[in-house]
Order: sequence, then structure tokens, then C-alpha cells
Amino acid sequence: MGTGNDHPQGGMELGYARVSTTKQSLERQLDALTAAGIGDERIYLDKKTGTTVDRDGLKALLAYARPGDTIVVHTLDRLGRNLREVLNLVHDLAERGIGVRSLADPLPINTTDEGMGRIAFLLLALFAEMERTFTAERAAHARAVAEASGRQVGRPVAHPEDKIEYAQLLKAQGDSLGVIAAKTGIPKTSLHRYLGTDQINR
Repeated sequence: MGTGNDHPQGGMELGYARVSTTKQSLERQLDALTAAGIGDERIYLDKKTGTTVDRDGLKALLAYARPGDTIVVHTLDRLGRNLREVLNLVHDLAERGIGVRSLADPLPINTTDEGMGRIAFLLLALFAEMERTFTAERAAHARAVAEASGRQVGRPVAHPEDKIEYAQLLKAQGDSLGVIAAKTGIPKTSLHRYLGTDQINR
């Protein structure tokens, strides 16, 4: 599987496969990537065990990918645990000149395409933004109801696990502490704790 060593000149397709439990199999994803013409040496894998959230395969892939490359996945949800995380990652990759293509989504995604593949991705982004708005409105309503009944409304102590993992991925691709804080909404003081200050490029 992916080694992350040499990188030939010119854009290339890199595969990524992930399962979230030890009971799931990577076989279907690997078969699809192989059928798409991606060799084993260019496929990166993550298979979680227990409650770990580390995705070393994805971190290695992000560190290896270069402008002009395209990351290919069986379905887009393999890149993250929720739509917002996936869209953030795809956006960051686009800023680096790296495309994303899915093979088996109902509307296959291809961010390098000017046709339906691109339109499908933009629709996903629109739905995610709508959900973010609805979530914010529900939260505001809940706060208003709580305050009206005299209950204290506090902020959550910890940051969501998916945001912490996203911060770790940004660190893996070389983003500075300030950039990571801006993209994740996690304060620098918390990032010091989550990521380790001695290895962060400020």
C-alpha cells in the first residue's frame, strides 16, 4: 500500500480507503480503486481499532500529495466522519491544487471536472451550509427557551472530536497554528494541548 516516498513528476491519482470498525472490510473499496487503475503502492489505508480517532493513512496521503494530484475514494464519506469535515478537507485540498474524485456515490464527485461531478460537489456544499444554518437556529432557540425558564446555558468544555481530528490533519499537511485555529475555530491555547506545541509551525 501507499509508501509516501518518491513522487513522479506530473499529476497522479492516489487512492484512499477507510473503515471505522474492525468488523468492516476494506475489500470492496480496494477492489474499486484497483479497477480504477490505481496500484497498491498508491493506495493509503486506515482501519480504526477500538475508539482511536487517528488516521495515519490519511495524514500520510496528505503529506505525500502534490498539486495536480487527485485523491480517489470509493465514496466521499471515506474522507471524514461528517459532511462538514469532508467539505473542509476537500476545500483545503483544492487550495493546494489537489482534486478529489469518488467512484460510487449516487452522483459521482469530481472536483477537477467542470461538469456534473463538480455540480454534485457544489450541491453537497449547499446542503451542508443549510444544515449548519438549521443547527445554529435550533441551538439559538434552545438557548432562548432555557434562558426564559431561568436555566443557565453553558458552553461545552471540550471541542468536538471531529474538529480535533481535522486540526491534526491540517497539522500533518503543514499548516501553521494560526491557520489551523482559523479553519477549525479552536483557540490556539487549546490547540497547544491537542497538537503539542513543540511540533507546531506557528
